[in-house]
Amino acid sequence: MESHDIEYFIDDVRYVGHMAVPSGTDPRPAVLVCHEGPGLSDHARSRARRLADELGYLAFALDYHGGGTQLPAEEMWPKLSLLIGDQQLTRQRARAGLDQLLAHPRADPSRVGAMGFCFGGTMSLELGRGGAPVHAIVGFHSGLASARPADAANITGKVLVCIGTGDPLIPPEQRTAFEAEMTDAGVDWQMILYGGAAHSFTNELADGSRPGIQYHEPSDRRSWIAMANFFGEVFGS
Repeated sequence: MESHDIEYFIDDVRYVGHMAVPSGTDPRPAVLVCHEGPGLSDHARSRARRLADELGYLAFALDYHGGGTQLPAEEMWPKLSLLIGDQQLTRQRARAGLDQLLAHPRADPSRVGAMGFCFGGTMSLELGRGGAPVHAIVGFHSGLASARPADAANITGKVLVCIGTGDPLIPPEQRTAFEAEMTDAGVDWQMILYGGAAHSFTNELADGSRPGIQYHEPSDRRSWIAMANFFGEVFGS
């Protein structure tokens, strides 16, 4: 496995993502990785490398804020708020990352996934709601709410979301609304709930950074296994 940064531009703004390439030369399932709200960090990069190293997938950790780095709160919140309020912009940033992934010569366009953490999970879902050619979508402690729930009818792939029952940012009523959204749209979907897990339960680097944000090793481990099984089911590998 080898990995490297990739620079790309959206409307003349520089973005820097991270591509992880498994060993070999054959076409491989391709997975887009969407980072948490503060920006592209070692958390998302390491998950892309694990996808390549452990599962043999081509993986690209996109950058949806620009600059390819984690931002201080005073810079992050205006950028994140803009995306939260604009589904089309969110989908555009996701699609730009997907284009970088699929441009790689080893990307198999018949086996494409998107996964994300926190708002990155929301972004992965929005990519599907926008009708992108994604066959498997996974969200870890991802925001589930949508201002345009009818757009779920555009999702052509299967969906898995992994949510902590102690997550204050994703209350039970949001989970219930998501269930109705997916069911009404006829999506093949799953939701796994992890007892005692709070927000950002996969990210040791974020542990305790804000109230309600806490790393939870059992849920991190179990959700990765659930993701691997889900991708294996969809990709046949």
